[in-house]
Amino acid sequence: MNNIVVRNLRESDIDDLVEIENLVFPIPWNKDAFKKELSNKLARYVVIEYNSKVVAFGGIWLIVDEGHITNIAVHPDYTGKGLGNVVVEGLISECRKNNILSMTLEVRRSNVIAQNLYTKYGFKMVGVRPEYYSDNKEDALIMWKEL
Repeated sequence: MNNIVVRNLRESDIDDLVEIENLVFPIPWNKDAFKKELSNKLARYVVIEYNSKVVAFGGIWLIVDEGHITNIAVHPDYTGKGLGNVVVEGLISECRKNNILSMTLEVRRSNVIAQNLYTKYGFKMVGVRPEYYSDNKEDALIMWKEL
């Protein structure tokens, strides 16, 4: 895709993030949650802008020497175009800039597409959080990557 801009989150992006969250996740974050992230000194967000609209994003909390991915989402109209790769690469880059040694995340057991994306970037499944997701009691797989 041409005309892609990769950048950090701005307050003016929050409505786009909420729209994507509502389209993608069964338990979406709301506007207030994203506003709090803007003032969270541990949080970093990468957004992908296409033709002046945010179409994908990812968030991570940098805690001591670990990065915990909080969310990654691609607008359904833009899936299959490699934007998830761009987001993960942006989060890895953010970690490296901040001397982070490892990264972790939780992913739904049923979300094989996301698991394959993370595996492509060196994340390995190291554990399970039973019944982690409150909407359907689905297990979360815990994945880690050393940098």
